[in-house]
Amino acid sequence: MSRPLRLIFMGTPDFAVPCLQALLEGPDMVTAVVCQPDRPRGRGRKLEPPPVKRLAAANGLPVLQPESVKGPEFLAQLETFAPDLLVVVAYGRILPPAVLRAAPLGAINVHASLLPRYRGAAPIQWALINGDGETGVSIMQLDSGMDTGPVLLMAREAIRPEDTAGTLAPRLAALGAQTLVQAVAGLKTGQLSPRPQEQALATQAPMLDKALGHLDWTQPAARLHCLIRGCDPWPSAYAFLQGRRYRFFRPACVEQSSDAAPGTICRADGSGLYVASGQGLLCLREIQPEGKRRMPLAACLHGMPLAPGLIFT
Repeated sequence: MSRPLRLIFMGTPDFAVPCLQALLEGPDMVTAVVCQPDRPRGRGRKLEPPPVKRLAAANGLPVLQPESVKGPEFLAQLETFAPDLLVVVAYGRILPPAVLRAAPLGAINVHASLLPRYRGAAPIQWALINGDGETGVSIMQLDSGMDTGPVLLMAREAIRPEDTAGTLAPRLAALGAQTLVQAVAGLKTGQLSPRPQEQALATQAPMLDKALGHLDWTQPAARLHCLIRGCDPWPSAYAFLQGRRYRFFRPACVEQSSDAAPGTICRADGSGLYVASGQGLLCLREIQPEGKRRMPLAACLHGMPLAPGLIFT
């Protein structure tokens, strides 16, 4: 196809913004943007537009925000833009078959994992929680399943020892944007061959919940280290001390054994909070006491001594 493609972009959060920006800077035409409805946020519960909508509005693009994508009304709206291709990045809803067929080239998706590993809503978080050393992005053709469609392109990204979900996501978003541009160009010229996923290798990445972050100190320090990083910034990892909840950040494993019971504070000073685990010590360098802001451990100790011998539950 020699002419510019007519694209409809479907995405909602910050992760999708670099992809939309890359398409806007490319040779093809984004004719409309679809994102989730504005939602109330903050203490005042004021309605706020999602990040993708803000970028679309800044570029004068039509924005659709349907409460449902399953009815004929939404499909009719899409068809008025005569799209050649739908581009979906973290939109937040599964699209029905009729929507997937609304464009001659179908729909492609940017997914933040090396498929078929980590299908689902939280691939970045689960790669960290499971201690992987590498992740990446996959550009796939959407079908009726959950991230089960054939893959067009992949790109890999190393996971750094200090990475959290909050630091890894922007890098994958930028990588996804670069890879998406390549995929759209390849579809346009017919040079990409979709590759079916190997079902036997599939793993799942379900949405996180707050209970996941409740630390089980009988686990090895290395396992807790991964869980804390995967839960940062949300839902965050936590434990209780004397009825008060503490959230933990910036963990480090310490190659030192301890005879103390798991969850016991062994040391607390400017370098961190050292807590016994099922195997080794875990050093926690940032903490957020209930009702307080997140802070370095040294700042917390000034007004809230965490004495050795106390036990987190």
